[in-house]
Amino acid sequence: MSDLEVNDLVGWVGIGMLIAAGFALVIEGALAAAWGLALAKRTKALQKQIETGRAEIDADVVRLKAALEETKRLWEPYRRSLRWLNHPLVIALLGSFRRRLAVR
Repeated sequence: MSDLEVNDLVGWVGIGMLIAAGFALVIEGALAAAWGLALAKRTKALQKQIETGRAEIDADVVRLKAALEETKRLWEPYRRSLRWLNHPLVIALLGSFRRRLAVR
């Protein structure tokens, strides 16, 4: 083979490799697009689940706040009594009564 034929052959091999690389890029781009669309679809589904969960949590928080307010309202008449019962002197007096009853 002469140098001209070898150069010509190398040129054609280079062109073939260039075409193969172009096909590889097109295939890789198509795969990346398909993967991106699938990822976007899964992301939207996950986002809907998160929004649903967030709505349920918000509803639970509202119910919890209402229950706390109701508890405060119901304990309102007993607040002064509970404050007196938590006083250290009252606790000591009750302990004294308990000890007296235990001795009998």
